[in-house]
Amino acid sequence: MSERIDAIDAVRGFALAGILVVNSMAFASTWYGTGLPSPDASALDMFIEGVVSALFELKFYLLFSFLFGYSVTLQMQSAERAGTSFLPRIIRRQAGLFAMGALHAVFLFHGDILTTYAALGLILLALRRRSDRFLIVLAVALIAATALLWAGLAVWQAGLPSLDQTDMARDMIRAEAENWRGTAADIIAAHIRVLGDFLPLLLLLQAPTALAMFLLGYVAGRREVFAHLEAVRRNWSGRVMQLGLFVGLPGALAYAAGATLAPGTYFETAGLALSIVTAPLLSAAMVLGFLHVVLRPAAGGPYALVASAGRMALTNYLMQSLLLALVFHGYGLGLINRLSLTQVLLVDVVIIGLQLVLSKVWLSHFRYGPLEWLLRAVTRLSFSSSERMH
Repeated sequence: MSERIDAIDAVRGFALAGILVVNSMAFASTWYGTGLPSPDASALDMFIEGVVSALFELKFYLLFSFLFGYSVTLQMQSAERAGTSFLPRIIRRQAGLFAMGALHAVFLFHGDILTTYAALGLILLALRRRSDRFLIVLAVALIAATALLWAGLAVWQAGLPSLDQTDMARDMIRAEAENWRGTAADIIAAHIRVLGDFLPLLLLLQAPTALAMFLLGYVAGRREVFAHLEAVRRNWSGRVMQLGLFVGLPGALAYAAGATLAPGTYFETAGLALSIVTAPLLSAAMVLGFLHVVLRPAAGGPYALVASAGRMALTNYLMQSLLLALVFHGYGLGLINRLSLTQVLLVDVVIIGLQLVLSKVWLSHFRYGPLEWLLRAVTRLSFSSSERMH
C-alpha cells in the first residue's frame, strides 16, 4: 500500500474515533440534543459535554466528508486504470452505499450519514467537471449561507416569547428512554419516527456543510494533496494551525458555552452559526496536528493501527453503531440514561481499542473489510473471492 493511501486511511481512522464520541452521546442519553440538561448530570458530565461540543461536534463529520470527496478522485483513477467507464461504477457504488445507510438508519442509528453521502455524491458527480475555482467558491458559499441561516434563526428565536414547557418536555424525554429499552420492534419504530425529527437538521445543517467539504475534498484530490503531504505540511501547516487556534477554537468554545450553559436558547443557536464558519479551520488544524504526531518514526505502530481502522472505515462505522446499540438499547444491555458521560467515554475507548486490533488482524488476512468488499463487489459487478491476501 502506498504512503499516500496510508495517510488518507490514518486520517479516516482519526475521524472515525471522533464520530464515535459524538454518536455515543446520542445513543447513551435521550437528553442529548434536546436543549435540556440531564437532571442527573454532574459537574464533570457538564465539563465533558462542553469538551465534546467544542472539539468533536461539527468537526469530525467534516473530515469524513472531505475524505469522501477526495476518494471520488481515487475512484476515477481506478476506473481509468481498469479501462472501464467511471460513471456507471460510481453510481452503483452510491446506490450500494445508500442501501447500507438505509438499513443502518432503520435498525441501528437514525443519525446515519451514509444515505446523505450517497445522495450528495450525485451532486458532486454532476459538478465534477467544473473548475477548482468554481468548486471552492461554491463550497465557501454553502458554508456562509448555512451560517447565515442559523444566525437568522437565532435572531428569530431571541424575539420569541418565553414559554416554560420544561416539565412536559422532561416527561417526554424520560418516556422516550423506555422505547429504546424495548423490543426490537419498539426500537425500529422509534428509529423510523425520529428520522422525521432529524430531517430538518440534516437539510439545514449537515447536508450543505457536508457537500461543501465534498467539494473541497474533490479539489484536494485533483491536486493530489496526500501525494505531496510533506510539501503541504511544510508550506501550510503554520498558517492552518494559527487559523485553527485563533479563529477555529474561539468559535468552537463559543458554541460549547452556548450548548452547555444556555442549551435550547438563541445563545446556543448563535454559537452554532459561528461554529459552522469556524469548524472547518479547527478540523484542518486538528488533522495537521494529528499527522504531525503519527508520522514521526517513533509512532509507526500506532500509525499502522489507525490506518488499518481507516481502511475498514465503512465496516467500523457500522460496527460502532452495532456495539453502541448492544450497550445502550434494548437489543442488549439497555443502559440508555444510566451511565455518566465518563462511563460513556470509557465505552468509547473500549470500542476504539477493539476496532484497532480487529482491523489490524483482519487486514493481515484480507485486502478489504467485509463491507468494503461488498461495496467494491457492487461497484465492479464482480463477487470474486480472490480478494483474500493469503
